[in-house]
Order: sequence, then structure tokens, then C-alpha cells
Amino acid sequence: MLLANPVVISIIVLLVLSLLRINVVIALVISALVAGLTGNLGISETIKTFTGGLGGGAEVAMNYAILGAFAVAISKSGITDLLAYKVIKRLGSEPNSRSMAGFKYFILGILVLFSISSQNLLPVHIAFIPIVIPPLLSIFNKLKLDRRAVACVLTFGLTATYMLLPVGFGKIFIESVLVKNINQVGASFGLQTSVAEVSLAMAVPVAGMILGLLTAIFFSYRKPREYVAVEQAPTTTDIEQHIANIKPFHVTASLIAIVVTFALQLFTSSTIIGGLAGLVIFALCGIFKLKESNDIFQQGLRLMAMIGFVMIAASGFANVINATGGVTVLVDTFSQGLGADNKGLAALLMLLVGLFITMGIGSSFSTVPIIASIYVPLCLSLGFSPLATVSIVGVAAALGDAGSPASDSTLGPTSGLNADGKHDHIWDSVVPTFIHYNIPLIVFGWLVAMYL
Repeated sequence: MLLANPVVISIIVLLVLSLLRINVVIALVISALVAGLTGNLGISETIKTFTGGLGGGAEVAMNYAILGAFAVAISKSGITDLLAYKVIKRLGSEPNSRSMAGFKYFILGILVLFSISSQNLLPVHIAFIPIVIPPLLSIFNKLKLDRRAVACVLTFGLTATYMLLPVGFGKIFIESVLVKNINQVGASFGLQTSVAEVSLAMAVPVAGMILGLLTAIFFSYRKPREYVAVEQAPTTTDIEQHIANIKPFHVTASLIAIVVTFALQLFTSSTIIGGLAGLVIFALCGIFKLKESNDIFQQGLRLMAMIGFVMIAASGFANVINATGGVTVLVDTFSQGLGADNKGLAALLMLLVGLFITMGIGSSFSTVPIIASIYVPLCLSLGFSPLATVSIVGVAAALGDAGSPASDSTLGPTSGLNADGKHDHIWDSVVPTFIHYNIPLIVFGWLVAMYL
């Protein structure tokens, strides 16, 4: 029975606890225990499996620590403050309704570019959000900008970019994760794909995400939303004094560090190496002293600590649900009785199962190996084309990344937008992104599966 499946039970528990505003880490631990107990692992084996899987998130946590330190170093150079304060100054203290409307969309456009660039040009992923967004909150309040629209904008750049563009984090997802796993599983079935084919297969689903983004900005969250300011916005005099203290050399050094970090990340395929090189440049250029490196790293850890802990807990949770064997049973339950005449239903069910799995694990990168090993032979047996198979696997893995309580694509926006305690993670980040991205991904992913 479907509702007796340990994966289904544990993810329902995770979602319910999250909607009740229970801390995500606590919700993940409880859900892992539920998965183990309902999967007949026993309490001791469940705990052992959970703790054994925590190491799988260690590399991710290390990446976030380095990225956090890199982001702190960037903020010390003044480049992000310069951007934020110039925006505040341009907005003015008494903007009229017309300038506010135009400026609102200008801000959202800039944030789209920021989030897209964070995946490739400036490979800091979500580390830029807690640095860039908090100084802009006073602007959002003045514009009466609904922060749910901002969350959708940020999440779009964080997810759609790596799904489509094989550069930076997209290179890791498309080439090192998606293509690698599909080719490994498909080798015995004569299926081999390439980076170009994956990007082509993901283009239509990403177009669906663009539609969702436009809906969120121009329809769902278009109306003004009031936020009570916690502190007074800086005056024009404060802005001018702050800009005057920013050294042009430090801004130039930041740009050099960004370019070097980007180049090394591409060359070595290591965010850690790229981030460390950037930190060295910041230190050599005097943006921070070498003896301050410990403080920089600690600030980076504080900046990204919550996200790192969630990703580590999610890795343990994923290990438990894999150990229960519930994923395979879940897929088999949906695939039984399906044949070539039921390709439409089969594609829809595979996408929905992928959504369910990724919602619990919180990472499309971690979901691909699970999805690919089951879906590739299943798709080929049902008569799907190689391109349709690639699309089903890719979209099924990415589904939920934008709408999972444990996903860094939702945790990142919350970390910046909730700096003043006025943005709820579940109702203001997770639910809006789930509605505007997961639904279009299912629809457009199904269309690709059926007609390519």
C-alpha cells in the first residue's frame, strides 16, 4: 500500500513538521527516525544509518564554509555596500509612485542577474544572499515590495541556471552528476548522452520556470505589502559618508578575486580551491589582514552554519530512506501495469515520484544517482526516446529543489530576507517557490517527455 511506504510516511511527516514551523534540522531528524522505524530498520540501525550518512553532507558544508568566508571578504571590500547604498541614494527619500513602480522591477531584474551569476560568473552560490539582501531590506520596505516575489526571483536564478547552463555549478550538475550517472546506467542499454543533449532537454522545463517567475512578479505578488521597519533607513548624508570610505583599490581587488575564483573553479572543478584563491587575493591586497583570517572564516561559518547543518542532516535522512528500500518499492508501485500505451501516465507518475523524493532529500544533486538507476531502464522499457529519458531524469531530480524545506535554494533566500525576522521560511519562501516552479516543471517536463 502506498501510504505504508516508509519514504511516503517520512516525507509527509517532514512536510507537516515544516508547515508547523518546526526547525528544519529537527524535522529532518524526526523524519529519518520515522523512515527507519516504518522501514523495519529498528531504532539502533536507524540511528547508525543516519549518523553514517552525515558524512555525505560534509563536503557540501565545507563548500558553504569557504563560500561564506569568501562572501564576508567581498563585503569587507565595500563592493556590496557600494551597490546597496547607491541604490538607496538613487531611490531617494521621497519617491513618487511612478518611480517606485519602475524601481521595484529594476531591483528584481538586478537580483535575477545576481542569482544567475552566483552559479557561474561569481560561483558563491547562495553565499551572496546574506551579504547583499539585508542592506536592501529598507529599500524593499520603502517600495512595499512583497518579499515572496524576491524569494521567487532568487530561487529562479539558483535553480534554473544550473539546470540549463553547463558552467560553474551547472557544469557540476549537468556534466559530473546528470550525464555521468545516466551514461553509467545507460551503458548496458545502449543509451549515452552528452552535455549538449542535456541542456537541450532541460530548455523547455526551464522555460516553464520562466513563466512561473513572470507570474510571481507580475501577478501573484504584484500588490504592495507592508513591512514594519525595525530600524531607521540610512539618510543621504550617511550614504555619502559610507561611499567616501570605500577604497577604489579594494573594489578593483574584489573584481580580480572574483575573476580568479571563477577561472580556478572552472579549471579545477573545485569551489573550495577557487574560494581559497580568492581569499588569498583579498588578504594580499589588504582587504583583510592575514591575522584576521580566523575571524573571516568564523564569520563565514556563522553566515552559512544553519544551511550547512540542514544539508548534513538531509544527507543523513537520505541515507536512511535509501536503506529502507522504500524508493525502489515506490517506483515499482507506480510502474506496475504501465506499458507503452500508458506513456503519458508513466511520465507523470515518474515526475511526481521524483518530486516526492527530492522534497525529502532537498538536493537535486543528491537525488540524481537514485533517480537515474531506476528511471533509465524504466523509461527505455516504456519506449521513451533518449532525449525524453534525459528530460524525465533531470526534471524528476530537480523537482522539489525549489520547493523543499531542506533545499539550499529556499534556505538561502530566507537567510537574507528574514534578517529582520519578517520573512517566514515555509510560507514565504517554500510555498511560493513550490507553486511557481514545481508545477510548471511538472507540466513542461511532461510535454518534453511526450513529444521529444
